[in-house]
Amino acid sequence: MAQKHIGDIAAGRLSAADLQCQFSDVAPLISRDRARLASDRCYYCYDAPCIAACPTGIDIPGFIRKIGNDNLKGAAADILSANILGGMCSRVCPTEILCEGACVRNSQESKPVQIGALQRYATDWLMERNMPLFRRAAESGLRVAVVGAGPAGLACAHALAVAGHQVTVLEARDQPGGLNEYGIAAYKTVDGFAQREIDYVLSVGGIEVLTGQQLGRDMTLDDLRQRYAAVFLGIGLGGVKALGLAGENLPGVMNAVDFIQQLRQSGDLACLPVGRRVVVIGGGNTAVDAAVQSKKLGAQTVSMVYRRGVDAMSATWAERQFAQTEGVTVIPWAQPIRLLNQDGTVGGVEFERTELVDGTLKGTGDKFTIEADMVLKAIGQVLLPEALGHADASAPDSSSLTIEGGKIVVDADGATSLPGVWAGGDCTATGIDLTVQAVQDGKLAAAAIDRELKQRGLKQRAMNQESSTLSAEKIA
Repeated sequence: MAQKHIGDIAAGRLSAADLQCQFSDVAPLISRDRARLASDRCYYCYDAPCIAACPTGIDIPGFIRKIGNDNLKGAAADILSANILGGMCSRVCPTEILCEGACVRNSQESKPVQIGALQRYATDWLMERNMPLFRRAAESGLRVAVVGAGPAGLACAHALAVAGHQVTVLEARDQPGGLNEYGIAAYKTVDGFAQREIDYVLSVGGIEVLTGQQLGRDMTLDDLRQRYAAVFLGIGLGGVKALGLAGENLPGVMNAVDFIQQLRQSGDLACLPVGRRVVVIGGGNTAVDAAVQSKKLGAQTVSMVYRRGVDAMSATWAERQFAQTEGVTVIPWAQPIRLLNQDGTVGGVEFERTELVDGTLKGTGDKFTIEADMVLKAIGQVLLPEALGHADASAPDSSSLTIEGGKIVVDADGATSLPGVWAGGDCTATGIDLTVQAVQDGKLAAAAIDRELKQRGLKQRAMNQESSTLSAEKIA
């Protein structure tokens, strides 16, 4: 196979067979016997800490008991009623710090009940059979716009559709799914599961998805507020933080989220170029996904460098351990200070050792260099003001959303500062930036929107009744 080089970046480092093996399901579906054995380990706690640890509040002991009784439809109903994207969450949730981390078995055996694997077992069983669980209420005659077809938007749209409203989902990209489709490591969600799950979500009816529709380019928030009874924003974080260093624009330097997106949308991984020596800057889940997938594509050395200690990384201990078992070298306490130019492409990164002094991160003056032909930046994402339809989010006017800390300000129901507009997911500061939290945001906002629309309907009917009564009195 012909290889195209940029520096020492090339495609086809591994054979197609090797790539298929490398990107196979990292946590395959468990068997019926293993599921029964795993369910038998649950204590079915009355005041279950695992439920409290789940952002969507799934009745975990309840669905596990149903699995033990071979009632898989009932188990899936318990899961999906609380989290319509429960299938994806069973694959990508950091269960080690959520439900499984809270499991009482940890204090006894240091081995929790396999909640994530059991959740996948039940939801996959249902998805394979395409069993409908949800039925729409009577048509309300009201239309709601959902901007963004990521986890928050899809969860909101599904709940509103079930409540009887007509929902139009406006998605800027070519496919719905958001992070689940474009931003998660390929070995965590194989065989096109993200789109199959979306098909199930949309099968309830009442939801229209329009792709290639970007807020601020194809429509404004004011347009949507005038055309729809309510608007939900689940636009995620479209921008990527810059290092602000010389050499950042050299060939071979790219954003980790773009690298992951290219990989997820690639029809042939053998055609996807990767460096021989890769450096990933950052310590979150995106950094881990980029680093591990670089190694799986055939990179010889992959270093993940983070400016603080490993305990400060937003990637969980399980993700860090997985990266290391896959051959990624994790280097804490180092910050990049310069990207090196080698014949017009990136040739390495110069780092400075760091330390905490009175709680403040400072450089020690001790410097070192890691040679690299590919550098992936994973230091965080930001909300783009233009994605909201205005040029400067730092100076909002009366018609703008309130932004604080680079995110949309919402209340406990997801309501923004603009009447009739709700928001959720990564574009808001509602909790942890995870798929499961985004689902909960969408679910809570949908409930609030439904309440608001019903209250409006009651007020309108009362006004119509009063008007009819006054007209009758005049005639009399």
